[in-house]
Amino acid sequence: MELHSEIELMEAIRQLGFLPLLDSGIRGFSAEEMVDDDCRYVLLPDGGWDWPLWKWKGPIVTDGNCMYGKFFAGKAGFISREWWPDFCNYRRSTHPAPQEGSIEEAILLTLAEHGSLITRELRAACGFNGKGMRSQFDGYVTRLQMGCRIVTEDFIYPRDRHNREYGWGWSLLTTPEQLLGRDACQCNRTPEASYQRLFSHLKAILPNASDKQIQRLLR
Repeated sequence: MELHSEIELMEAIRQLGFLPLLDSGIRGFSAEEMVDDDCRYVLLPDGGWDWPLWKWKGPIVTDGNCMYGKFFAGKAGFISREWWPDFCNYRRSTHPAPQEGSIEEAILLTLAEHGSLITRELRAACGFNGKGMRSQFDGYVTRLQMGCRIVTEDFIYPRDRHNREYGWGWSLLTTPEQLLGRDACQCNRTPEASYQRLFSHLKAILPNASDKQIQRLLR
């Protein structure tokens, strides 16, 4: 599969159900490896850069047909809306809800209050303003994404004096319930049944991957 456009990437996510953005540990199973050479990261002569794949992910996320976040061993990727209930069902069973009074609970309550915040705003609202606290806070947010408690709603880019977007952008974070509604996060299967369904599907679309590689993606 070779992808040449945003529309083709959207269709690949729909067909596969799961697609890490960058290296997944399984050869060929990432958007970065699937796109045409012309869509990969390139440095420009003026010192800037161009990366069509990076630019596509924003419109794909806001389209509403998939979830995006750090779901795969702490790395970002897409999960189709069709497969999200099973994935969320299983992951939340292995990453229980934050304990009362914990930092993770405070992060989720802050998001519930505001609806959505870019990472640095969320960090400030939770009081993580001191030296060295950025990486610590990012660790909490990553764990909440791995537990399907936080997802990316969009990407916000700063603008220069000519009103042109620049830079890598900031993730606009929210909860999946805020983004798609509570029903989209419900599943009528047990977590074990969801896991077996997920595992069988990934085995089918990744015939050359080992069981351990697939288990690593799902855990």
